[in-house]
Amino acid sequence: QVQLVESGGGLVQPGGSLSLSCAASGNIFSGTIMGWYRQAPGKQRELVAAITSGGNTNYADAAKGRFTISRDNAKNTAYLQMNSLKPEDTAVYYCNAKRLILNPRYDYWGQGTQVTVSS
Repeated sequence: QVQLVESGGGLVQPGGSLSLSCAASGNIFSGTIMGWYRQAPGKQRELVAAITSGGNTNYADAAKGRFTISRDNAKNTAYLQMNSLKPEDTAVYYCNAKRLILNPRYDYWGQGTQVTVSS
């Protein structure tokens, strides 16, 4: 069993920056995609950014140019650096670890961390 623990959320003014971390405990196998998702009140959960174990990244259009996802495979940790934050970035941010093709297959979620962008 894997547990994902997010940290780094909080309140920031528009234009500011925040850095989120996601620490995974347990066995994270090669081929795991780590991702950050977010869910704003009244909206569906959406992908923000994802990164493969080889370092290939994918970003939502809203995140391109402002957010950077990275990971440290040795530490089983993923990061999301968020710059130039906007009020519309306000949401609960969730970490995800999924391995859907190779065995063992899994899809784990963290408990979420609140990010609020407001003056």
